[in-house]
Amino acid sequence: MTLHLIKLAVGCDSVKDLKGWVAKRMQTAKKKGLPQHHVHVTRMVPKRVDELLDGGSLYWVIRGEIAAREKIIAIEPFRDRDGIGRCRLVMQPKVISVLARPMRPFQGWRYFTEDAVPPDLKSAGAGVAAMPEPLRRELRELGLL
Repeated sequence: MTLHLIKLAVGCDSVKDLKGWVAKRMQTAKKKGLPQHHVHVTRMVPKRVDELLDGGSLYWVIRGEIAAREKIIAIEPFRDRDGIGRCRLVMQPKVISVLARPMRPFQGWRYFTEDAVPPDLKSAGAGVAAMPEPLRRELRELGLL
């Protein structure tokens, strides 16, 4: 059964910001000759790795809403320079917008089951997907979307 992770995108104000952040990291990786993967380091290692690697994604919460996802392609536990256990979440560097929905703040990451994930934005139709993100947010807050 596929399982996902959900995490706060601290410092990002929009999906556009997240896409820019990932693109910048990919430019840096390319210059250094590193693989073109987006890597996010966490302190804890997920216990349900097989389920996450069975098509799972990392869903990003931006400004109180689940707003985007990236497909997880590897989970790599490691020790940092101080000997502290860490984990690399390796993802495809493609940020996919989802049909946003509210999510309260939390620390770290959480497992997210397949039946709880929001659909990708493109499934809402071309008109909704073409709207600027701030307009979609405002329409959601008004209960019109």
